[in-house]
Amino acid sequence: MFLRSCDASSLVIDRLCNWARGRNAAVACFYLDFAAQKEQSLSSILGSLLKQIVGGLEKIPAKIAQAFRGEGQVIGGRKLELGEIVEMLQDVSSSRPTFICIDALDECMAAYRVKLLDSLKQILHKSPNTRIFLAGRSHMRGEVEKHLAGRVVAVSITPTKDDIVIFLREKLKEDTTPDAMDTSLEEDILKTIPETVSEM
Repeated sequence: MFLRSCDASSLVIDRLCNWARGRNAAVACFYLDFAAQKEQSLSSILGSLLKQIVGGLEKIPAKIAQAFRGEGQVIGGRKLELGEIVEMLQDVSSSRPTFICIDALDECMAAYRVKLLDSLKQILHKSPNTRIFLAGRSHMRGEVEKHLAGRVVAVSITPTKDDIVIFLREKLKEDTTPDAMDTSLEEDILKTIPETVSEM
């Protein structure tokens, strides 16, 4: 599934986590951050997902434990290769229902995004019980559909002006410097921002 709204994606992730509790299911999430693009390599993204899924198991699979022990014995240690991480994700996600959630896909560097989508496609191919939830801006939809052809259900979520006004009112209530805001500025915010967002 592919969504464009950040708030909607966090609601979906919360719902999945609540659903998985008490069931033999795994939920792993990663938020792509534009400010940390260079640090968010493919290995770190998929490695984080792997760590979350393995962390929820009662026992670490022998194959994974052995791979990490083997890498630790190399001088100075060695990080796992992308292919090894994908293979491990295929193994651990094939044994039980697994949800992999990646938020803000559009914030991923273009060079990484193609390989990330291809890696997710490989995981889906070997793990029929795995579902992947991607959230990002609408211009990502074509790219996702191209790489995950036949495996995508796209849902576009766009807030109404009323939704935006309600959200802004709640945020304005949390203002730690209320004296800095007069009625005129508040009215301007509640008028201008919803109009700007609805035009995007």
